[in-house]
Amino acid sequence: MKTLLTTAALAAGTAFGGAAFAQQDCGEVTITEMNWASAAVVTSVADFLMAQGYGCDVRVVPSSNVPALVSVAETGEPDIVTELWTNGTPVYDEMNEEGTIATLTDVLSDGGVDGWWIPKYLADAHPELTTIEGLMANPELAGGRFHQCPEGWGCKNINNGIFRATGFEDAGFEIFQHGSGETMATSIASAYENEEPWLGYYWAPTSILGQYEMVQVDLGPYNAEAHACNADPDCDEVGMSSFPPAPVKTVVTPDFVESHPEVTEMLSNLAFTNEQMNGLLAWQEENNASADETAVYFLSNNSDVWSQWVDDAAREKLAALIQ
Repeated sequence: MKTLLTTAALAAGTAFGGAAFAQQDCGEVTITEMNWASAAVVTSVADFLMAQGYGCDVRVVPSSNVPALVSVAETGEPDIVTELWTNGTPVYDEMNEEGTIATLTDVLSDGGVDGWWIPKYLADAHPELTTIEGLMANPELAGGRFHQCPEGWGCKNINNGIFRATGFEDAGFEIFQHGSGETMATSIASAYENEEPWLGYYWAPTSILGQYEMVQVDLGPYNAEAHACNADPDCDEVGMSSFPPAPVKTVVTPDFVESHPEVTEMLSNLAFTNEQMNGLLAWQEENNASADETAVYFLSNNSDVWSQWVDDAAREKLAALIQ
């Protein structure tokens, strides 16, 4: 996070001073930055704490859920996978049971919320669109398009399973696959600005669901067997199921636990509530801030929170920087 200290004044109006301290020979540490906003903030906060509190040389690896775990299985890297949404990532359970990864914490302590959504103004005008049956009977009212997850996100497979189970595409919907979470957010904002129909997958915590009132589509009760099949592109027994609350984890490699016990302990403590993260993401959006600047804002204004995550030596070094 080479720009973090220099962006402090811009991000939080707080001056940072002094040089980085080396607690020990931490060496190079690789950490994922998933391709959605909250994960980027989590990574930036962890990056700063590791570099400035524990003396690590942090290398950030852009990734997403499934590719990150595949890389761990095949290469043993990255060391740290932050904000892993385990719903829709079947390989997680297998790797966790086999000990290929070590799960440290629920980094979003409340869990994540996944689902299909439409704008409230659309639900008010056409309440029938809040059910899968109503959508399939009236594709034109919903705009005839479903906003699908980017490649590599577990939700893409789950949505595809629901499409197959219902014949959703045959009902007249175009599936528009986004390239990133940012373009999905932009599409919601644009729809709201023009009061146009919008239907698609989205999740919380996010700034978008805090800024724009959206109504969740009823996909029926949660069916664990159907949901697991929907998440597996090779499973044929797809069926209807809502998304369960999503466990959102930080995982590391077993070698990292062995070689970096102090940093592992810190990462085991690092967690945000949905309220905390929604607030950070809303601040980021309102201030057109980067993930690094948002991390500075959090660290500068929440010393009572992050100081409980780190050990005494790291706390002393970080306190000298964060004033």
